[in-house]
Amino acid sequence: MMKDNTVILHTAALALLPLQLLFSVFLLLRGHDEPGGGFIAGLVGAGAVVLYLFAHGVDATRRIMRFDPRDLLGIGLFLGTVSAFPALLRGEPFLSAQWWIFDLAGTEIKLSTVLVFDIGVYFAVVGTILTVVVSLTEAEE
Repeated sequence: MMKDNTVILHTAALALLPLQLLFSVFLLLRGHDEPGGGFIAGLVGAGAVVLYLFAHGVDATRRIMRFDPRDLLGIGLFLGTVSAFPALLRGEPFLSAQWWIFDLAGTEIKLSTVLVFDIGVYFAVVGTILTVVVSLTEAEE
């Protein structure tokens, strides 16, 4: 997969990784009011790491990830499951949205179970895609 003479790809991957990850966080947080959310943000985030993987190889990618992608998958499934329980504890239907409003230095901050669920979907998508791509790349090498 990796070619030693692709200077443009190496440089582009280094420059685009933080930009794509930042854009994926933007898509994740934007998804509550407009199109976007955990799934598409997870695809963009995984795409950033996969581009780096293609440019620099599996070992370099594992060094920058500092975790096993399967751990992200597990965290995502855990967060998605946990987001259902606040509604059940209040006697409302399963996966009903719950909102909490906090006042932080005069700024109103809204947090919800929808955000927790979207973050769980984000981690599950990133973990799944990276597990598959890294495993296939390691098998090829």
